[in-house]
Amino acid sequence: MSSIFQRPSKAAFVFILVTVALDMLALGVMVPVLPKLIIEFEGGDLQSASVITGVFGFAWAFMQFLFQPVLGALSDRFGRRPVVLLSNLGMGLDYIFMALAPSLSILFVGRLISGVTAASVSTASAYISDITPPEQRAGRFGMIGAAFGVGFILGPALGGVLGNHGLRFPFWAAAGLSLLNAAYGYFILPESLAPEKRTSAILWRSANVLGSLEFLRREKSLSLLAAAIFLSYLAHESLPSLFVLYTDYRYHWDAETTGWALAIVGVSQTLVSGALVRPAVARYGESVIVIAALAFGAAGFALYAFAPTGSVFMMAPPLIALWAMANPAFQGLATRLAGVSEQGRLQGAIASLRGVSGMIGPLFFTQILAASISADGFSGAGYFVAALLLAASLVVARSALRA
Repeated sequence: MSSIFQRPSKAAFVFILVTVALDMLALGVMVPVLPKLIIEFEGGDLQSASVITGVFGFAWAFMQFLFQPVLGALSDRFGRRPVVLLSNLGMGLDYIFMALAPSLSILFVGRLISGVTAASVSTASAYISDITPPEQRAGRFGMIGAAFGVGFILGPALGGVLGNHGLRFPFWAAAGLSLLNAAYGYFILPESLAPEKRTSAILWRSANVLGSLEFLRREKSLSLLAAAIFLSYLAHESLPSLFVLYTDYRYHWDAETTGWALAIVGVSQTLVSGALVRPAVARYGESVIVIAALAFGAAGFALYAFAPTGSVFMMAPPLIALWAMANPAFQGLATRLAGVSEQGRLQGAIASLRGVSGMIGPLFFTQILAASISADGFSGAGYFVAALLLAASLVVARSALRA
């Protein structure tokens, strides 16, 4: 294990990929059924359930927003491994809590706890920064995206199949996967941050949301890059917030159809993240890839918004998948602007941006859908707004790259 502190380790990289894949598999299992469980608690009222789904998304993101900087600072002080292990253990226990939830209010409490414990992805990004030279980070962040994709290929498909037999079954499956992940990490996952490279004390000034965001403002290029990342994250919130409700309303898909559709999205993103990011960044550079990926994403969301049938709607995932190249390229650029002992705080700060977008996005996009249903108007308005947000992200990203 000591060699991992001296040079990048391929074995350690594989370990963290498996950890992320299992984590995303557990999250993906729940995607097709959580909104439908809320609809069930609301007696079948889709309009009311869409608003409550937005509140659930806001609450989860708010807890992420509060606790991600703390966890990032803790990982800089005590190492990445204990944060990953405690996160996965906590998520496993929380899924059991939600599987047994007898009411909507108890399910909401479980969702709050989930927001606190779901920290392993940002810590995994810091882990990758620890063991990877700067010029290779974008490619490896792309592999993290591929691990996401594997989870969302198998997870929603499994969740959809299980959900058709009972909306609680996927929660139990997610609990088992998270606890398996914790056990795997305990016996297999090595530490990536050598003791001499850790901070001597927890920097509480940056271990909070205000200090975390201040960290991103310390130079113009980083602050502009952060703004572009935020707009991209906000657009992304339209996917988990709208996909199930929108396809249910407009195309009348059941849980299994939705699960398989999300699996196709996962396949597309996995192919791009695992096979395309590294050679594309090597050939064209992170800057070009960021701009191109944002343009593809804007086109994909526009197609989501205006697709007249479910078949046409499913022509958009390849474009959305190409947008997936933006995040590893963004992260690769950002890690160059932080020191070795600051990678945890950097990833915590970036996670805070995701937390802010996660608070705004679910309420914002589900309210747009609820309003369009109430007015019998353009139900694809939420996805069209997401396309506009990516266009704005592209403009800001160009300014960041010039800076």
